[in-house]
Amino acid sequence: MTRGSPKDSWKVRYVAHRNRVFANPRFQYWAAKLPLIRRIAKTRAGEAFDLVAGFTYSQILRAYVESGLFDVLATGPVSHRRVAAELELSEEAAKTLLRAGRPLALSEEPIADGWMLGESGAVLAADMGAQAMIRHHRLLYRDLADPLELLRKDRKEPTELSRYWSYAGALHGAAERGQETSEYSQLMAASQHFVADQVLASFTFPQSARLLDVGGGHGAFLSRMGEAFPSLQLGLFDLPEVAQQGAQVLTDRFGNERVSAHPGNFFEDPIPTGYDIVSLVRILHDHDDEPASRLLANIRASLAPGGRLLIAEPMARAPGAQGMGEAFFGLYLWAMGSGRARSVEEISAMLRKAGFSKTRSIATPQPVNASIIVASA
Repeated sequence: MTRGSPKDSWKVRYVAHRNRVFANPRFQYWAAKLPLIRRIAKTRAGEAFDLVAGFTYSQILRAYVESGLFDVLATGPVSHRRVAAELELSEEAAKTLLRAGRPLALSEEPIADGWMLGESGAVLAADMGAQAMIRHHRLLYRDLADPLELLRKDRKEPTELSRYWSYAGALHGAAERGQETSEYSQLMAASQHFVADQVLASFTFPQSARLLDVGGGHGAFLSRMGEAFPSLQLGLFDLPEVAQQGAQVLTDRFGNERVSAHPGNFFEDPIPTGYDIVSLVRILHDHDDEPASRLLANIRASLAPGGRLLIAEPMARAPGAQGMGEAFFGLYLWAMGSGRARSVEEISAMLRKAGFSKTRSIATPQPVNASIIVASA
């Protein structure tokens, strides 16, 4: 056992004692009798049940998305018979699905057998990016059917996710790299607003600044920044087949004078110079430590003194979003065969090692979607 500081030893003793107390049947009986402790115990029991039922919840959501039930309920109130006919289900199956979505706020029955969208359902029905991600997660569920088998595999062995994503597919020798790259970029474009919203709410670009988005795909992030900051100059760096398409999207919207496209590989080719800010949007956590460190060093070499790197992605141990980092993305990226979620402290250490002079973390309204780190050259 590795010896730590006295403070660490105190923490270990505290956790061990707490666990012994919580596991004691007499304590559980006693806790059920006291109002304050009973409320805490009830909350913990609910959290434990959600751990057990979580897969069922996700599959209910998947059924709503893949069946088109959101669209049917948007015309509501509708009867369960109407839902059964639209979804080609039996009437009992339709009622079961509608009732299953009710406690998840996907559906609601304001009048007898008059079904409409619930609060969460209304939000998801209008969010095509979220629906695209929900459909995509069927691949993750297949890989996680036996989580221990997945964890025992060599990370370079193909999985459902690694076959889908272009860069992981390339690592496993996928034959149709261009097609997979296109699919990857389309899904990223559909969901990119999750991160873009957090950047817009938390970070202000200087007037007439030059922004280069590394791994910018079809330009979804740059499009949002360009609309919000009309004087911002936009640069996109990505693989040639992606950069060409992204540049066309951006120039159609903003004109040639605001847009520059740079085809290349951000591991092998120099990062274009002359930019005030370089952004990495949901890129760093997709790569293992060694290539991620090389990417950061490559970006640092491109920045003049005073230049900045903006990293925006879900991060591990983010207050209020702990489950998203090490639980969801921990297993997601393992199944993908590349990358891991990192904490602010871990990323900051990598940035200092890459040669950045200082880093700062910027709070976002919804860290479940993204946290932000800005590093100065």
